[in-house]
Amino acid sequence: MVEISTSILSVLKGQEAKTFFALEKAKTDYFHIDVMDGKFVEKNTYKKMFEYASYIKRISNIPLDVHLMVQDVKKAIDEFSTLEPNIITFHFEACKDDKEVEEYINLIKTYNSRIGISVKPETEIEKIYKFLPYIHNVLVMTVEPGKGGQTLLIDMVEKIKKLKKYIDENNLEIDIEADGGINLTTAPKVKEAGVNILVAGTAILIAKDYKTIIDELR
Repeated sequence: MVEISTSILSVLKGQEAKTFFALEKAKTDYFHIDVMDGKFVEKNTYKKMFEYASYIKRISNIPLDVHLMVQDVKKAIDEFSTLEPNIITFHFEACKDDKEVEEYINLIKTYNSRIGISVKPETEIEKIYKFLPYIHNVLVMTVEPGKGGQTLLIDMVEKIKKLKKYIDENNLEIDIEADGGINLTTAPKVKEAGVNILVAGTAILIAKDYKTIIDELR
């Protein structure tokens, strides 16, 4: 059974407590924190996501799944690590070279969080293979990062299959997470390809019953 990481990107101001408690009651596995800086992606959610994540940390034991879509990766790792997230994922494309990727992996390790690397749709998955033995999670963006409510790019299913094949052939223990356009129609396709963590925001938050939609996605 896959795990569900609920994106809180579109949670409305003033509705935080009600929504977060309802998601906890519905047994989401993670709260997915979409951190954007207005530079790496167009939208800026940095302050809002830090506030929401801080609030969740005070009221809930559900683990935080922090997804950094930022240029200044080190600064964001340092700041969001104060919230003791379960996992911190940074973008491969935000790094100028392999050495920088390694530096961020080691930095997250010092904070005792699990380590994730995310790739945009146009990035060849083979580029991150060398880092797989040192991380816990690959977050495959199935849409262009930076906006909610997009439609899943179907080519990404093949990318996930290729990654899953490589992981299995090399006996690696690593999660594959899919983020973007995940709903009841697309979830079976990415699960079959090898994904074991689904990020969903819009599909869950527009539902009348969070538990029903989360159970169906699983």
